[in-house]
Amino acid sequence: MPALATPTMPRRPERPVTSYSREPSHTRADIALRGVYEISKILAVPSGRLENTLGNVLTLLSSFLDMHHGLVALLDDHGNPRSVVGIGWSEERAHEWFGRLPERAFAQIIATEMPVVVHNMETSPLFADWEYDQPLPPDSRVSFIGVPIRVGNKVIGTLTIEQVWDETTTYHAADEDVRFLTMVANLIGQTIALMDIVSRDRQRLMDQQRLLEKELSTQAGPVAKNMSARGIVGSSSALRHALDQIKLVARSHSAVLLRGESGTGKELFARATHDFSSRANKPFIKLNCAALPESVLESELFGHEKGAFTGAVSQRKGRFELADGGTLFLDEIGDTSPAFQVKLLRVLQEGEFERVGGTKTLKVDVRLVCATNRNLEEAVAAGEFRADLYYRINVVSVRLPALRDRREDIPVLADEFLRRFDEEHHTSHKLSQSAYNVLSNCNFPGNVRELENCIRRTATLSHHDRISDDDFACRHDECLSAVLWKTAVSSPFPIVQSRQPDTAASPVQPVETVATGDAAGMASGAAPPAGTPQDNVKIGRQELVEALESSGWVQAKAARLLGLSPRQIGYAIRKYDVEVKRF
Repeated sequence: MPALATPTMPRRPERPVTSYSREPSHTRADIALRGVYEISKILAVPSGRLENTLGNVLTLLSSFLDMHHGLVALLDDHGNPRSVVGIGWSEERAHEWFGRLPERAFAQIIATEMPVVVHNMETSPLFADWEYDQPLPPDSRVSFIGVPIRVGNKVIGTLTIEQVWDETTTYHAADEDVRFLTMVANLIGQTIALMDIVSRDRQRLMDQQRLLEKELSTQAGPVAKNMSARGIVGSSSALRHALDQIKLVARSHSAVLLRGESGTGKELFARATHDFSSRANKPFIKLNCAALPESVLESELFGHEKGAFTGAVSQRKGRFELADGGTLFLDEIGDTSPAFQVKLLRVLQEGEFERVGGTKTLKVDVRLVCATNRNLEEAVAAGEFRADLYYRINVVSVRLPALRDRREDIPVLADEFLRRFDEEHHTSHKLSQSAYNVLSNCNFPGNVRELENCIRRTATLSHHDRISDDDFACRHDECLSAVLWKTAVSSPFPIVQSRQPDTAASPVQPVETVATGDAAGMASGAAPPAGTPQDNVKIGRQELVEALESSGWVQAKAARLLGLSPRQIGYAIRKYDVEVKRF
């Protein structure tokens, strides 16, 4: 019967240097458990080719079983051996292993999907033409054990061993070796399945990358003329002027400071700066400086060495290092601390830095693009932002237009956002002309980001495929964006009042006339200051009451009858102290 090796068994050329004790105090179960553990460690960290890993497994396996030969044979899709690996596998010895393959025994394992045990290979019909490769000692025999390697319910190969038995061998039940080999075969099968999945995913990603590169190469011309492919939508003169500046700036390697209100698309313009530059084929790395605390921000930008701080279990490259040769975009640069600004200044001046916890100085070539919605000049004057850093990042300044300065782009943007919503949710919506009128007359203090949120909210709550003016929250006094209008006046980039549109062309009054009002005071019923829509209401009390009565005292409907906004109706009701009837 097959047995685990004893210390007295003579060494053979294939034996590894390391061997595990088989003293009586160690049960065979303990030895098998240790063997499975050691083999699993090898399979968990594959060393290059699969054949090399399997060769290492067989070498280690021989430390736990006194085996003369060990083979792992893998099948192709047609059931034929595609690879055979033995102890000490190499490309040169691959043909030798193929020649030693026990074909009949191999076929029986595959056909029955069960282990095969042969106590004496010389007398077995499965090895009729078999000859041992070296002289055997007197009164000795060679046994064979083979088990299937499975992936799910499919046999993908076999694991086989040969053992030499003589009078020095300790005999035991063969099923102990079979159980041990079956566990090892299961580990091999799981590893092969995992490597196949990784290989397929890698191939899929490589195919997608090639398709993407091909698509980008074919679109390189159109992208250079129209940045809509990169997310910038519109054709207004203000937008074209900003893009023309970006194209000029991109030709140099100077630092760029993008300035503008929140929601104007500074990240998209930073990406356009990179795409138009000679660094377009290099990395574009971005980081929001306001989203991280100072300690984490330093590690993110400069990287860290292993053990630099608690949790730094390995070396990590920072954003500067990753962007070497390309462009680094730092958003909300105005919100960084003075201490961090000192560290950032050195990189910009010298082009070199050290990782956190490291001593090696690294040099990088990075094009820096920064963005902020703060007034950096006031921050420098107040001592909140370093003047030397300000001059470093403000080599070329580009101001991005607010949405109210490019109103002709609102319909195009609205259609694009609605298209993205429908594509994401598998729906179909259209904007009516009345919906376009509402959008075109809105001030949108949150700019493009607020417009997108408005479109998504309206499309989500709409009961019909065609969106009309009545579907918008502002038509029912439910739009909360008015709370931003008060703060927008005192922002570093104040809202510039647009010329009032012709009321004959559109019955909807522009909401930007509310921009100077006190939203909190108006909500509480206090008299609004001069310049608010109440001063622009040109209707009498009787006309107001008649409109309310004809509309069933629904203020939104009364506003449409009078050509006013719902908020102006509310001002007029408070002005004339009209008691609103409730039903």
